Amino acid sequence: MRKPNGKSLDHEIFERQAAICKAFAHATRIHLLDLLGRGERPLSVLQSGLNISKANLSQHLAILKGAGVVVTRREGKQVFASLTLPEITDACHLIRRVLRQQIRKQHRLAA
Repeated sequence: MRKPNGKSLDHEIFERQAAICKAFAHATRIHLLDLLGRGERPLSVLQSGLNISKANLSQHLAILKGAGVVVTRREGKQVFASLTLPEITDACHLIRRVLRQQIRKQHRLAA
């Protein structure tokens, strides 16, 4: 099915998937997603849990927000972050399961 811009729905999905994968392509951001997968968190808790500077946390959040996977909200002086969809946690867990299987297979082959 072609959309008015001439791109198929599949092509648009592939482009968005690439953008999300690019946003996920950093260990700190994956750790951040893991923390947010447990529920909304204040930025101060995320910063201490990741052991990074406020500026660095802000940069990582901006990338994840740009990919549409994280949102923030302000409550008084405190800012909270959360995932836009719970399925993001499922996707991260699926990737980790695949990686565990790869590592186990490599260890069996090396033995």
